[in-house]
Amino acid sequence: MSGHSKWSTIKRKKGAADSKRSKIFSKIIKDITVAVKEGGDDIEGNPRLRLAISNAKGASMPKDTMQRAINKGKDKDSANFSEQTYEGYLAHGIAVIVECTTDNLQRTVSNIRAIFNKFSGNLGTKGSLSFIFDRKGIFTIPKGELGEEEFELEMIDAGAEDIVLEERFFTITTSMEDFGSIMKKLEELNIEPENAELQRVPKDTIILDLESAQKIMKVIDVFEEDDDVQNVFHTLEMTDELIEQM
Repeated sequence: MSGHSKWSTIKRKKGAADSKRSKIFSKIIKDITVAVKEGGDDIEGNPRLRLAISNAKGASMPKDTMQRAINKGKDKDSANFSEQTYEGYLAHGIAVIVECTTDNLQRTVSNIRAIFNKFSGNLGTKGSLSFIFDRKGIFTIPKGELGEEEFELEMIDAGAEDIVLEERFFTITTSMEDFGSIMKKLEELNIEPENAELQRVPKDTIILDLESAQKIMKVIDVFEEDDDVQNVFHTLEMTDELIEQM
């Protein structure tokens, strides 16, 4: 299984825990709110909102929670969120990109910098790590009653670069350019992904001993626990040994 497929599996398992579920809901609510503020509340006419709603359904978010997020986006007096990206290095040369959605830039910058400093990392300049990661579309889809061969052929025709079936879930990887065509094909097939998003996939990863890798993952968890953080991407190799200990 490819590295990003492993990470998608880990995120799915972590998301099943109640403690992480509220964080997932918080992230999706922000996605919905920002999508409405940017493109309005017409789901059919707003691709970003349609994607956010799809992810909300995949996470089993209650309909009234989705509607409150939409209403918040329509409210001109509600806080305006901005999307920010922070890049830097942790110990052992592990590159990290932290994506945030915030209504208080000063607070977010301060918090992210503090985490890097606390764990002997270095916050770099925006764009300094872009050469290390590729932007990829990653889809997580329950297998259910889908015919494996037929489904994979449909996805390949729509632009899938890689398809992995693990623990009754497909993880589909596509280029950023083909993200929309995969989403459209899934809609045509009436298939609801559990999650669909653009991720930053590292071109190369770094293998560390188990103790060092666990320390890095603890830092990743600290980043993810911050209310302003939406996604964290890194270059640590997710070895089978590390996964077993998570």
